[in-house]
Amino acid sequence: MTIPVFPETKIALKGRKGLIVGIANDQSIAWGCAKAFRALGAELAVTYLNERARKHVEPLAKDLEAQIFMPLDVNIEGQTEQVFERIGKEWGQLDFLLHSIAFSPKEALHGRVIDVERDGFLKTMDVSCWSFMRMAHLAEPLMKNGGTLFTMTYYGSQMVVKNYNVMGVAKAGLEAAVRYIAAELGPKGIRVHAISPGPLATRAASGIPEFDELMDKAQTTAPARSLVSIDDVGAATAFLALDGAKLITGGVMYIDGGYHIID
Repeated sequence: MTIPVFPETKIALKGRKGLIVGIANDQSIAWGCAKAFRALGAELAVTYLNERARKHVEPLAKDLEAQIFMPLDVNIEGQTEQVFERIGKEWGQLDFLLHSIAFSPKEALHGRVIDVERDGFLKTMDVSCWSFMRMAHLAEPLMKNGGTLFTMTYYGSQMVVKNYNVMGVAKAGLEAAVRYIAAELGPKGIRVHAISPGPLATRAASGIPEFDELMDKAQTTAPARSLVSIDDVGAATAFLALDGAKLITGGVMYIDGGYHIID
């Protein structure tokens, strides 16, 4: 039997270039992923939401030795395109993309799905789902030798989770987009993954009512009897960018201690 030989772990992504979208602070899932990518030798581009966020993100980008550091608010016309244009000019390639952003107006997120106003629904879907589709479109021509697209989802896309509400609808749409994009880009060697962590105490999660109770339930119910950390998510996500994972695509990777299998 021939045993496959893998490159040294510390340089497994050496020469690969990746875009990280969604770091808000050192508690962000995107930060955990970015650290893992960098530890494997990848070169990174990092975005920040706005000037208020910059002071929190810039020191982290410096720790990552990010070669490109730019603002990116997907609500601002043209900003997404500017990021990819710069990557094209300076790097000429992109090997992986991490999309770790989502948003829903408070009045939409905190109400019943059936009561969500059209504007609130469209804003939720635009930021949480369509922005990933747009980034995939822009990344495709830069992934000349194949690549990997990542986005973040949650169990509330598949099951009704109290207080997750319209975000569950958006994440269900996002997971469907992952499947279709994976089918469309697979022949080019581009794989696509939805990463589904268990409950994490991030800034984004703070907008969900009774989130502490959800975390307690996950810790006591999950088979592993443990909450996931951003580093756990980062390590598993980075694995999927390796050549050894080149035939894994189009699915949801649960990183939740097995919580999603429990009724």
